[in-house]
Amino acid sequence: MSYDQSAVAAAAFPSCVPSVLFELVADLGPGVLPRLLQPLSRRNLVPERFAAHIVGGLLAVEIRLADVPSGMLGLIEGNLRQIVGVRRLRCHT
Repeated sequence: MSYDQSAVAAAAFPSCVPSVLFELVADLGPGVLPRLLQPLSRRNLVPERFAAHIVGGLLAVEIRLADVPSGMLGLIEGNLRQIVGVRRLRCHT
């Protein structure tokens, strides 16, 4: 987040989660990675870390975010769960 956007987010969602890690397993396909980034870009969030690799014909993805407004956390998680091809999602705060 840029400083202006984080100030707006802080006003709308007063408390922030200092760090969150999303671990996903998804079907392997060319459109999966852009779809995983969309819920973040829609909220002007840039991941601290975004890593993906193939494991047994599936895509294993880690997305780490910092200073996520707590009110957004559930929305992001819900959006990620709805993505076609996502088989499993774990959220660690």
